[in-house]
Amino acid sequence: GDLRSVLITSVLNLERLEVDLFRYAGRHHWVPATQRLFGGQIVGQALVAAAHAVNRDEQVHSLHCYFVRTGDPKVPVLYEVERTRTGKSFSVRSVKAIQHGMPIFTCQVSFQLSQGSPVKHQFTMPAVPPPEELLTQDELIQKFLQNPNLAERYRKHLTKIQAQDVPIDIKPVNPPDIFSSEPQEPKQLFWVRARGYIGDTDMKVHCCVAAYISDYAFLGTALLPHRHYRIKFMVSLDHSMWFHAPFRSDHWMLYECESPWAGGCRGLVQGRLWRRDGVLAVTCAQEGVIRVEQTPNQSKL
Repeated sequence: GDLRSVLITSVLNLERLEVDLFRYAGRHHWVPATQRLFGGQIVGQALVAAAHAVNRDEQVHSLHCYFVRTGDPKVPVLYEVERTRTGKSFSVRSVKAIQHGMPIFTCQVSFQLSQGSPVKHQFTMPAVPPPEELLTQDELIQKFLQNPNLAERYRKHLTKIQAQDVPIDIKPVNPPDIFSSEPQEPKQLFWVRARGYIGDTDMKVHCCVAAYISDYAFLGTALLPHRHYRIKFMVSLDHSMWFHAPFRSDHWMLYECESPWAGGCRGLVQGRLWRRDGVLAVTCAQEGVIRVEQTPNQSKL
């Protein structure tokens, strides 16, 4: 439809206070159950601020971030940009997000003027059903809720998820059995896109939206082999992205996520965002803190 994405009209719309100083004091639209600011929102907004400090012809090719303090959804976020370097081909911008007078997040963003090269290759996109043949996450939840034998604790959990107004459309390719605690391979595939219309615009806008999308359900990939544990605490430590090819963030893209390692109360996840035509558009990586407790064994008597 023609309804503009809230990610453009609100969430990623910063107020300029000074030349390289920005503020977000608007509605957060969606805040996770932990009542912390969503990491993808901070990454996306930081990229918006950095993009204001380069010329239109320069496009982001990579960003590297650290989450250093918990984001507070009750107060505005300030974004300070430092013009670290402006070169002939590459420019670097440093961004610091501030709340309560302290940095909550730091980020380095590198931009590049378009350059051709005969050196090209990429992995092959996984073969999966198209999004038109799959149910959305909301439709899957509704299907579960229609089961009259659904245990009340699961009903409450699913109802809470259903009430979250996440501005992303998601279609899992192989949705995990939410009622099972059996370990699974640490891999997941789902089609994603921004909810609402964005259209043809500066590629940096679509990169900002992809930064928001990329953090949703990403770290959870590392938990799939450990579903018999109850999560006590899970939060992102860092987040990196590399942008390879133009894409539309309001068009379906396949998000391929995998976790090659977990240990030391940390988990590592890697992701690839594929265009429908098989072009690798974005690569992501993230490490996060994961603290769990063993769920008590249920008596079979």
